[in-house]
Amino acid sequence: MRKEAKMGIFGLCLVIPSFLLLSVIVITPIILSFFESLRNESGGYDLSRYVYLFTDEGMRANIVFTLQVTIVSCVIVLAVSYALAVYMRFSTGRLVDLIRKTYMIPIFIPGVIATYGLINLLGNHGWLSRWLLLFGGTLPRIIFDQKGIIIANLWFNIPFTTMLLSSALAGIPNAVIESAKDIGASRLRIFFRIIMPLSYKTFLVAVTFVFMGVIGSFTAPFLVGPNAPQMLGVSMEQVFSVFQEREQAAAISFFTFLLCSLLGYFYIRSMVKEETARP
Repeated sequence: MRKEAKMGIFGLCLVIPSFLLLSVIVITPIILSFFESLRNESGGYDLSRYVYLFTDEGMRANIVFTLQVTIVSCVIVLAVSYALAVYMRFSTGRLVDLIRKTYMIPIFIPGVIATYGLINLLGNHGWLSRWLLLFGGTLPRIIFDQKGIIIANLWFNIPFTTMLLSSALAGIPNAVIESAKDIGASRLRIFFRIIMPLSYKTFLVAVTFVFMGVIGSFTAPFLVGPNAPQMLGVSMEQVFSVFQEREQAAAISFFTFLLCSLLGYFYIRSMVKEETARP
């Protein structure tokens, strides 16, 4: 047997355990949920559960609400995280050192505790509202509103996203930046022609992680979100536990999986194109 064939078999043996674990934990539940979602009230199989997702006014509002929160959260998280990562990479001083020492703190605070902290701070009778009342001001509705979910998403996602982007920017050689400056390139030109292309792959990874994390989130939307419309994760829990409609809950979960898969498809496609374009 040739050496290449032996290496191929060895690599396959290394992949099989991971694939089996993935099949048991991820693939099998997805398939079971899909078939569960196809069951109708008479015991047959059709697409009535999915038709309900787009014909019921409340479910349509939940889908639109989820996409709005996800897109807004992703845009703000990525903008703030990229700005922080660039600032920490190319700046020095006490402020930079302080940011480096503190920006990871939210990761180590449990989600439930952080969410209740936001409620006590930003609620109608929270600390900030009481301080504003002393000066005759009022705090707009944040908790039990779309804004509360977005703020919670920023708290949960900015530290990890900043860490990802910082690791990518740390790999950019200083010599490349200095060479661009020597030939008269402006800061904006350096960013769009050098920094952004060299960190593009990690940026796509960050987009994928943030999108999937936000669209499937439950703790923050459940505690600080409105009663209606709801994020899909909260809606799925309500349909499953309150209304006891397992098939409809399975349809919501599989639809959420399809939304995540859509972004995953574009990510994998872009990575494949990049690999095939290399000589």
